[in-house]
Amino acid sequence: MAFPPIDRFSDPPGITPITGQLPVGIAQPPNGAQPVSPQRYGAMTTNRFQEAIEQQLSQFDPISLDDMDAVKLMDRTDTKFLVPLARLPALLDTFSAHYRLLTIHDTQQCRYQTLYYDTADLRLYHLHQSGKLNRFKVRARTYVESAISFFEVKHKNNKGRTVKKRIPQPAVSPQLSAPVRDFLSRFPECGALPLEGLFWIDYTRLTLVGKQTAERLTIDLNLTFRNDTKQVGYPELVIIELKQNRAQVSVCRQVMKQAGLRQGGISKYCFGVMNLYPSVKQNNFKRHWQAIRKTQQQHAAFATTHYPLNRNVSLVH
Repeated sequence: MAFPPIDRFSDPPGITPITGQLPVGIAQPPNGAQPVSPQRYGAMTTNRFQEAIEQQLSQFDPISLDDMDAVKLMDRTDTKFLVPLARLPALLDTFSAHYRLLTIHDTQQCRYQTLYYDTADLRLYHLHQSGKLNRFKVRARTYVESAISFFEVKHKNNKGRTVKKRIPQPAVSPQLSAPVRDFLSRFPECGALPLEGLFWIDYTRLTLVGKQTAERLTIDLNLTFRNDTKQVGYPELVIIELKQNRAQVSVCRQVMKQAGLRQGGISKYCFGVMNLYPSVKQNNFKRHWQAIRKTQQQHAAFATTHYPLNRNVSLVH
């Protein structure tokens, strides 16, 4: 299957360059990783690219929640891509011919609020950090627009597959309710742990469903991590995740290859721990910090080329 090439990621129709300075900072990664200069990201570029994204979303055919039942993919393979926000409009332009866009009550960009659970000493995180298979994530998720909440357990098994189980719940709480504890008892590896809700991850999600392939794409924007004492945001980063029954030919893979965007990403949960608990061990995630820094730089470089800023301002050290 051949897919149309992306034409050097030109500006979407109707979008003109902007000028000006960009306040708002990017969080300082722990353990010596150096971020892009924190002075010049923020509302102006985020808003401007949001306009470009909204224009591209208008090209998509919609799909409803009911129609998505055929591609729930609760037992699947996942492939992640870390993408600069500045390149997302052109990707969406290409995706629109091959995917439908989840639309709920005329809403295309859906807000998610997710509370992650772990022990006080982060035992579940350390299984991820050490690269162990048969590992778990435990979370409660609220779909803001529909006001629906689920408690979920995600299991990454030793065959590299992700299996998700969940139950509905009326509200999200850091403490585990009796029905949730009963649900967790099905998972002995984490059900017996003293779990508590530690931190939240907020983001906006676009969900694309293949027109001719049994696959979904989730595109997460405006990523924010928060707990009782700290909040860190990454408005210039986008996480795209391809979800399939098995690794196979995919429009997404082909488009990403043509765009020069390699697969590889980081669990949002682990990313959150790394930002909110900087003293925790994260040796195996150093390459992820490098990828994050590189993606920030790519966003800055593309933004200054296609959406030029004040030329006296340096975005990147």
